[in-house]
Amino acid sequence: MQFLYIAKGRFDPSSGTEWTKYVEWSGLTQLTEVVTLDGMLGPIALGETKDSYWSHIVNEDWMLDFFVDLEFLLSQLADTNELNILSAIRKPSTDVRSIDWGGFIFLGYDLLDQEVSISALTNCGGFPDVFANSELSQVGLIPDFDRAVEIKDMLRRMYPEERHAHCDIWAISRWQGDVELRHPTIASG
Repeated sequence: MQFLYIAKGRFDPSSGTEWTKYVEWSGLTQLTEVVTLDGMLGPIALGETKDSYWSHIVNEDWMLDFFVDLEFLLSQLADTNELNILSAIRKPSTDVRSIDWGGFIFLGYDLLDQEVSISALTNCGGFPDVFANSELSQVGLIPDFDRAVEIKDMLRRMYPEERHAHCDIWAISRWQGDVELRHPTIASG
């Protein structure tokens, strides 16, 4: 498993009218914030790929905003106070909530389309025949790995023509800001 890192602007009630319209449109009234890798729900903090980034980012289509080097990412940010510094694992094969996230707190699982641009959970208007809005946590994620796998499989089966329904599971954790960062480790046994 590879840990990837990204810095995103927060999307919560402090976003004002944009937040109010989003909650009204989505029906996700339980949300206190949306924590997602979806680029439309909270801006990417480092939107431009600079030449100096290439050896520190994922060099793959649609993945240029993801860093493999946390220290480098942090060195590029002037201020992290208003940002979500996220650690993510793409396509985990098992439940990863109990691993040592290295100063990050596990939040849950997101389902993102193949372009890693749209969350099937929080930015597609919902799929009520696959999952209920009430299944999402207060930050818009699925807390249970097995349920995330089930939703992913059902979306593909029930919506074969919908491109946002062809998703990958992403495990997401957030840096708490006051916790010392360490390199994450996967517990053995």
